[in-house]
Amino acid sequence: MPKIRPITDLRNTNAISEICHESDEPVFITKNGYGDLVVMSMETYERQMALVEVYKKLAEAEAELANDTPLLKAEDVFRKLGAKYGRQGI
Repeated sequence: MPKIRPITDLRNTNAISEICHESDEPVFITKNGYGDLVVMSMETYERQMALVEVYKKLAEAEAELANDTPLLKAEDVFRKLGAKYGRQGI
């Protein structure tokens, strides 16, 4: 369930910080009854950014498939990685 707080609650930054860390979700701040800001912990922000990066990479992969980009064989990829990083039999 999303946490929604009025902008006046930002006066008590410690309480907002606790809410952010306890819920591991963004806290939506309203101004005059309308959405205005989103506040979240650093951990939540980093998790969200990691998800955005995954979705971006998936979209790129789907675009490559749609453009009939030739696929690589897994064995070849692992052999090249093993050679590059000095590990054999990956």
